[in-house]
Parts: sequence; structure tokens; C-alpha cells
Amino acid sequence: MAAEGIEARVVDMTSLKPIDAGLILESAAKTGAIVTAENHSIIGGLGSAVAEVLMDEGIGLPFKRVGIQDRFCEGGTTPYLMHKFGLDAPAIADAARGVIEKKK
Repeated sequence: MAAEGIEARVVDMTSLKPIDAGLILESAAKTGAIVTAENHSIIGGLGSAVAEVLMDEGIGLPFKRVGIQDRFCEGGTTPYLMHKFGLDAPAIADAARGVIEKKK
């Protein structure tokens, strides 16, 4: 992404509860777009918690949750599963490009 002139801020959210609302709001203000990435279901996870913080503050911005959609999963190697369910680096980069495009 850097080769494309895209700068990204990476934040490691160590806890969902309590969620660090201040960090989320700071990141939203600095970047104007957010992509969350988690290696499990997007329902009730980090993306949902981040969306709740943003909505509670009335902040609307381009936003994308990367994670396993609402479906049953299967077994396999980590690289295989990360690619199959769209959790690998290219999928996250594509999500970032998508939210950046919405900012324009």
C-alpha cells in the first residue's frame, strides 16, 4: 500500500471490553476511514464494537469489517483459511483501498 502512496495507521486493540473508545475516536479523526480485521466472525466482534463507538459519537466515515462472514467454517491450514475467508494481507489491503475510495 505504501508503494501506492497509501499511509495506514495500525492499531492493536488488546481488549474489546473495556473498549478503548478514545483510541478509536483519535484514529477516526486522524484517518477519516477505518478497517477492522479479526480472525473470527465479524458479528459481535471488534468491528461491531468499533462501529458502536463511532455511532454513539455520531461519527460517520468509510468503514469496513474484515473477518469471517456469517457462515460455518471449515478446517485447514492457517494460510489456506486466511485466504479462503478473506483475512489475509491482500484482503485487508483491498478493504483499505475501498474505504479510502469512499472518502473521495
